[in-house]
Amino acid sequence: MGKWVTEYVRLPDVRIAYRQAGHGPVVLLLHGNSESKSLFAKYQQVYFPMFHTYAVDSRGHGETVSGDEAYSIGQFADDIIAFCGVLGISKAHVIGTSDGGNIALHLAKKAPKTFTKLVAISPNYLAAETVDWTLTLFQTMKTVLVAIGKLGLPTRKAILRFNLMLTDIGLSAQDLAGIRTKVRILYAEHDLVKESHILEIGRLIPDAGVRKMDGCNHMTICEKKESIADITDYLRG
Repeated sequence: MGKWVTEYVRLPDVRIAYRQAGHGPVVLLLHGNSESKSLFAKYQQVYFPMFHTYAVDSRGHGETVSGDEAYSIGQFADDIIAFCGVLGISKAHVIGTSDGGNIALHLAKKAPKTFTKLVAISPNYLAAETVDWTLTLFQTMKTVLVAIGKLGLPTRKAILRFNLMLTDIGLSAQDLAGIRTKVRILYAEHDLVKESHILEIGRLIPDAGVRKMDGCNHMTICEKKESIADITDYLRG
């Protein structure tokens, strides 16, 4: 793989870091909570050279710089819309995993004329629909981080990220039912989101395609060869 170059888009309250590669139709790559644009290195340099890809760091992640008192999926989506405005991107497909998939759902609601095809990998619009043991772990880890923070250690950003995972994304069932953008939903056999919830999202969004990927989990689904093939066929179809 070649040397990466990080570029930046400056907005009023955030400097968004991104990496671009390839040539062709624009595809935005949106990572999950506590990840970064580096998640998509192979997407950009190996899997999707036929697209002009932009891998973007969300607020509080990677090399993006902002000073925030809270994070929200809606704000992250607004950042992407503004990002596209600065770069003159009028049409784009989106691939988002986990919270990136949730951002994609917001983009479908907020700007359907801009974001024409979306792939949402393991999305959830209700925090309580995270599998029980994982939700308990998130709650426990946040409690520990709060305690550690009281000792003066730098835990603020991590706490904000856990708050994000413990909060509904800001879309209702009615909002999802109103989406008219083309949506493809993938999820893992061993996911961190309840299967019933993902299937509900698929039923709510008109004409959404849904597929379970066997033999993988929430963290490995993006690199599964069947996932790559499914996404490629969907975006090029």
